[in-house]
Amino acid sequence: MTSSIIEVKLPQSSYQVVIASNILSQLGSYLERLDLGQKIILISNPEIFNHYGKIVVDSLTRSGFKVFDHLIPSGESYKNLDTITRIYDSALENRLERSSTMIALGGGVIGDITGFAAATWLRGINFVQVPTSLLGMVDASIGGKTGVNHPQGKNLIGAFYQPRLVFIDPFVLKTLPVREFRAGMAEVVKYGIIWNRDLFEQLEQATTLNNLDDLSCELLQYIIVSSCRAKVDVVVRDEKEVDLRAILNYGHTIGHAIESLTGYGTINHGEAVGIGMVAAGKIAVKLQLWTEEEVKRQNDLIAKVGLLTTFPKILKINEVINVLQTDKKIKAGKVRFILPTEIGKVIISDHVSFEVIKNCLFI
Repeated sequence: MTSSIIEVKLPQSSYQVVIASNILSQLGSYLERLDLGQKIILISNPEIFNHYGKIVVDSLTRSGFKVFDHLIPSGESYKNLDTITRIYDSALENRLERSSTMIALGGGVIGDITGFAAATWLRGINFVQVPTSLLGMVDASIGGKTGVNHPQGKNLIGAFYQPRLVFIDPFVLKTLPVREFRAGMAEVVKYGIIWNRDLFEQLEQATTLNNLDDLSCELLQYIIVSSCRAKVDVVVRDEKEVDLRAILNYGHTIGHAIESLTGYGTINHGEAVGIGMVAAGKIAVKLQLWTEEEVKRQNDLIAKVGLLTTFPKILKINEVINVLQTDKKIKAGKVRFILPTEIGKVIISDHVSFEVIKNCLFI
């Protein structure tokens, strides 16, 4: 697999996304170039740390860093302020300074938590993303969105805080559970629909997409690099989600409601986004924004990835509507939806009535 470097050029906090297989052991040498302080807290979960912690710690130690680790149990249910407080305790115990660094070694949950802790400890210390899930690589690690959940909504507490480096080694995906791989593919499909028609069509042409073992190295590299470039293209145009960046939430409006109502973990993030994209596609057809043929192509691709395309029957419409009304993307009391107009293009709309939502989810 070849290596790629994507520049994220922002007015105050530019950084690189480095993508190459078998480079995890070189992390320390990359960080030496960033003029960081000596102390690093490596934040991970026990499973990931067991697989890759020693490689990362040894690399950092060889480069002269003093490394402490802080492990968080796996799962979205730990993405809360109690977990953040425990990270603060570790930072205080190990006397982290403003020049110190927090490294996220894990999936999207670890990245979000670590980024928020780094953004708020001592009013902001260095932060590095080392994603180990496909979802983390193609989406969560790039763009500076950090945060934790509130009991009544996903990611309601957070900050925009850019990392100093995103360091992606696709080789680590070999230990990723199949379900988590498919969850990451939901975000890849999303990029094809909102931004990159070529990516969508390449995915359509692939024989299978629901298992990492069946993907060639070339296709995996293409998927990761294309998705990262799409995310970077949007972020550099709208870092703080004033307008354009909202399109990255395609499928997430309904998806976040599903996650919240099913208790964060019963249906994982990618699975919920897949269902949310199906719902958004139905809404777009209902509003005559795109065609039945296009929504079928989308839904067929989501199914090809191995994700559900039906709304959970256990959910009640009044519960969904209530959660949508607390969504952080609400504006002037109206829920904003990202709706496709063709494959590769979407619009942002706050003209979707709750009646339309009801019809598209439950009929």
